[in-house]
Amino acid sequence: MPHMKSNLVTAAIMTTALWSVAAYGQDPSPADFVTQATLAGTTEVLAARTALKNSQSADVHAFAQQMIKDHSRANMRLASIAKSKGLPVPVHLDAKHRAALDSLRAQTGAAFDAAYAEQMVADHAEAVALFKSEAAAQGDADLSAFAQKTLPTLEHHKSMADALAAQHGAASPSGNTARAASECNACRGDEAAADFLAAVGYG
Repeated sequence: MPHMKSNLVTAAIMTTALWSVAAYGQDPSPADFVTQATLAGTTEVLAARTALKNSQSADVHAFAQQMIKDHSRANMRLASIAKSKGLPVPVHLDAKHRAALDSLRAQTGAAFDAAYAEQMVADHAEAVALFKSEAAAQGDADLSAFAQKTLPTLEHHKSMADALAAQHGAASPSGNTARAASECNACRGDEAAADFLAAVGYG
């Protein structure tokens, strides 16, 4: 049963990762960047809060606390920029991010640690790709500057996640992601889900 749950977690992570590879292949519009960065950052905070409840590992707790601190700050900064420009800020998680969180919440102990570390590797690889694209984009100077400023933190998070995954025996999905990206056209759709983002600081 634990093996089956772990496979479900990996499948959820791969679905989100494959969609992101397809979505980040070209420069996002300002509105798209706000949406994707908000969903990604909020998911990091909610996943970290789950980690504080479902893990007993000190290193996982330390990582999760850092994610809450850094991503909450970035989320609020991005929301402020977006609102000043009249760009919509999501107030619900989409189906993909909700599914990833639900899969994590089904895990506890060592199984959770491995699944969480694996998701953090995938999530931060995707976030780095998204923010690199926006940092180089010409669409909006303020969003580009935000992406440039935030990118080193995300890259550091990726290194931390790699170390966490190595410590907890998580398998990185990155090798399969590029190979299967062209087979995942269905991963691009967005559907509303029921998780509000108020706890992350959006008002």
